[in-house]
Amino acid sequence: MPTIYLIRHGQSEANAGGIIQGQSDYPLSSLGKKEGKAAAAWMEQVHLDAIYASDLERASQTAAYLAETRSLRVKESALFREAALGPLEGRTKHEIIAAYPELKKKRLAASGIPGTESFEQLTDRCRKIVRLLCSHEDEAVAAAVSHGGFISILLMYLSAGDSWPEVHNPYMISNTGITKLELWKNGTAFFHFVNSTVHTIPANRRS
Repeated sequence: MPTIYLIRHGQSEANAGGIIQGQSDYPLSSLGKKEGKAAAAWMEQVHLDAIYASDLERASQTAAYLAETRSLRVKESALFREAALGPLEGRTKHEIIAAYPELKKKRLAASGIPGTESFEQLTDRCRKIVRLLCSHEDEAVAAAVSHGGFISILLMYLSAGDSWPEVHNPYMISNTGITKLELWKNGTAFFHFVNSTVHTIPANRRS
């Protein structure tokens, strides 16, 4: 079974300003750069055979820290992008709720709002990613740097298959939150941990 580490990017300039990004491109904030370096330092203990990343700057920047001390090239792909949010992008959550009050108690990714990425499109991306990650040798270890909304959707897909839109999504993924899982060749996933942020805790405060 290949072992996979899913990593959310560090804080972006838009995150810092409370702006909803979707597939709009924003760089890391100064805090995001520190978070990315901290995640990379924690991951130094992990042997990696491949590093994938969304081609959006906040994710590719985070992945670059991961690759700095390794003889690996980051493989960027639009497959790992955040869910496209169309008319919701570039607004604050408050502005979105004012325009779309039905979203007050709903997640924005896979919301069904016209112009956003559909369940079918997201499911197709998840299928392609699982096939890609399952193509690695059984003992291989890969990391993929992506986005909070899409990582939560991918985890739902791994848990519930094509029925993921019908199931409550319990996953909240923090900036540089790390998730470890193993994949069987048939796409069955086994989770070791989800959204670990231990690398962001000062060493003298870790228990």
